[in-house]
Amino acid sequence: MGKVVAAVVAVVSLAALGGGAAPPRVGGGACTLAPGALTVDDLPAGSSVLDCAAVGRLVTHAGAGVTVPGPGMKVSVDALTEDGSLHGFTLAVAADGTVSYGDLTHADTDADADAASAHARTSVAAAPGRARAACADDAYATAGHKEYDTYEWFLGDGTLPGNLAPDDARRALEDAIGAITASRNDCGFGDTVTAKARFLSRTGNEADIDRDARCMARDGVSVWDAGDLSGGVVATTCSWSRAVSGGPDSLREADVRFNTRDHTFTDHPGEACSNTYDLRSVATHEAGHVFGLAHVGESHESQTMYTNSFVCSTAARTLGRGDVLGLRSLY
Repeated sequence: MGKVVAAVVAVVSLAALGGGAAPPRVGGGACTLAPGALTVDDLPAGSSVLDCAAVGRLVTHAGAGVTVPGPGMKVSVDALTEDGSLHGFTLAVAADGTVSYGDLTHADTDADADAASAHARTSVAAAPGRARAACADDAYATAGHKEYDTYEWFLGDGTLPGNLAPDDARRALEDAIGAITASRNDCGFGDTVTAKARFLSRTGNEADIDRDARCMARDGVSVWDAGDLSGGVVATTCSWSRAVSGGPDSLREADVRFNTRDHTFTDHPGEACSNTYDLRSVATHEAGHVFGLAHVGESHESQTMYTNSFVCSTAARTLGRGDVLGLRSLY
């Protein structure tokens, strides 16, 4: 009896010295999570969102963040950055509540971001000659989801990128989304992509994205709007999808926000353009995420899904070879 009591006391003492909740058990069993934002180490792959009561909690990784969805759902955050560094990750919850993550190695450390920033600065000058390389590069990556039906989207009722009037913003964004659904390119590829989209109306709903470019709980309405995001982020897409047996997940909602606090946008970049993003180029990139394309990184600057759309360049309005091949692989 004395040994049992001593063992219990020892366990309690160790817990007190730890100063917090024990890590969640992997493979089932009750667990306790500390309050506040979690990291991927707090909720590791293989743990259960049900046992840990983690649904609705915020999980962060390397500056990106998503709110844990319910069983059978997946959420992805993808940010287009001014320095070309990769920023985002995916969290999926299986039907039984088990957590899994996409590739977490692609989110840059500070050192990686510095290197990417230097590379991006040297690449901007080459961006106008992108068309020559765009049709020779077959690199692409997919996010594991697609729109099986028609992507129906709304335009936010607040200030819009480039201070455009609502009708002008709608036309610009429709054109950008159309570049994806029609696989518009200068490489001579015909359109065999079956993706579809339809604009519905303006809405008082907001994109479910906070000022730190993190995905909040979804409201079921796909909204494109503008506002405040992390300083180095140009635009962010949050996508929610449901698992489909034997195929890519089925898109359920995708929200897009442009960072109009730290960056300026225009629909008509001209010779006098300086430090301003072409709205349609950025929007085409974000629409690629909506329809299931993921980022391609260094040495693939010619593709629309590169991690930087480059200031004052309209090149990303049309797709490169890899972008088209990625869409064809899904649609």
